[in-house]
Amino acid sequence: MNLIVILIVVLVAVAAGGIAYGLLFSSIETQKKVEGRVNRVVTAENDRGKAKAARERVQDAAKRRKSMQDSIKEMEKRSEQKNRSLSIREKLAQTGLPLTMKHFYIGSTGLGIVTFAIAFLLSGSLPIAAGLAFAASMGLPRWVVAYLISRRKKKFLEEFPNSLDVMVRSIRSGLPLNDAMRMIASDGQEPVRSEFLRVVEAQQMGFSIPEACSRMTQTMPLQELSFFAIVIAIQSQAGGNLSEALGNLARVLRERKKMKAKVAALSMEAKASAAIIGALPFIVALLVYITSPH
Repeated sequence: MNLIVILIVVLVAVAAGGIAYGLLFSSIETQKKVEGRVNRVVTAENDRGKAKAARERVQDAAKRRKSMQDSIKEMEKRSEQKNRSLSIREKLAQTGLPLTMKHFYIGSTGLGIVTFAIAFLLSGSLPIAAGLAFAASMGLPRWVVAYLISRRKKKFLEEFPNSLDVMVRSIRSGLPLNDAMRMIASDGQEPVRSEFLRVVEAQQMGFSIPEACSRMTQTMPLQELSFFAIVIAIQSQAGGNLSEALGNLARVLRERKKMKAKVAALSMEAKASAAIIGALPFIVALLVYITSPH
C-alpha cells in the first residue's frame, strides 16, 4: 500500500514538473535568445570601439611621424641654406664678439694704410706697397674672423656635452626643459651660455622651444647642434624620455670627439711623413750647396 502511494506521488510530481516545463519553456528560450542578442550587440560594440581606438592610434602615429618628417626636412633645408657662402655680417655674428660692419671696414682700412706705409718705407716700390696693402686689407681681417669662428666652435664643442649632462640631471630631478635651459644660460660656460641665452630670449619673444633651438644654428653652425635641435623637435612632437635622449646625445658627441681626435692624430702622422719626404730634396740640395758651393 505504501509503495503504491509513493509511486502515485512520484508520478504526480513528474507530471507537475512536465507541465511547468512546458509552460515555462517558451519564456526560457525567449530569455536565452534575448541574452544572446544582447551579448552579440555588446561584443560588436566592443569590437567597434577597439577597432576605432586602433585606427585613432594609427592615425595619431602617422600624424606624429609626418610632423617629425616635416621638422627634419625643414632643418635640412636650413642646413642647406647655411652651406652657402656667408656674408661678412653673418660671419661677424658667429664670432660671438660685439663687432659690426663698421668695425670691420674701419679695421680693414686702417690695416691697409699701415701696411702700405711700412711696405713703401721698406721697399720704396709703390706697386709692391699697394699689392701688400690690398692683400692685408682684404685677406688678413677675413682670416682673423675665420680663426675666431673656428676657435669659438671648438670651445663650444668642448663644453656642450657637459651642458647636456647638466640638462639631463635637471630634467631627472623634476625641472622642466625651460628651467634647465635657463640654468645653462645663467651658469654655463662660454660660448654655450650665450647661445642658450639666445634660446631663452627667443622663447620670451614668442618662439617655441624647437624653433628657438633651431635658431641656434644661425650663430653656431655645427652638426652637433643640429642633432640637439632635431632631438628637441622630435620630443616635442612625439613625446618620450627627453633625459634619456639627451644623455645618449651627450655620449654620442663625446664619442665623435674621440673619433675626430684619433683621425686627426693619424692624419697628422701621415702629413708629417709627407712633409719630411717632400723636404728631403731641398734639404739635400741645401747641404750640398753649403758643403760644396763651387
